[in-house]
Amino acid sequence: MKMKTVVLVLAGAFLFGVTAYAHHSFASTYDLAKQVKIEGKMVQFLFRNPHSFVHVETADGERWSIEWAGGGQLAGNGIDRNTLKVGDPVIVSGNPTRTDGEHRLRMVTLKRTTDGLTWGNREGERVD
Repeated sequence: MKMKTVVLVLAGAFLFGVTAYAHHSFASTYDLAKQVKIEGKMVQFLFRNPHSFVHVETADGERWSIEWAGGGQLAGNGIDRNTLKVGDPVIVSGNPTRTDGEHRLRMVTLKRTTDGLTWGNREGERVD
């Protein structure tokens, strides 16, 4: 009986770990070998956990959904729910999804053009 309990607990822990890893694997959703740059106006900023989202409309009317870091991680980097506003002009670079035709990115860099505010997903990254 005791051995059966140990096996069940270990199997459950393994399955939970695999599920958590798959959920946090950007490579399964986004093509990390490619990068796309878009420019437009912020139409929505969702500051939340586990992932924040920025929605940008480009000059040709395309609306992009950009997945960002979680609220806690962003707050640690000086970004809060009031940092970005609807109408802010931004340039975003990111990894596109693996599905053709989707207007979704995993954010790599962001620059607000009115004041030069920048964010990069790597320590000390410079955004042009």
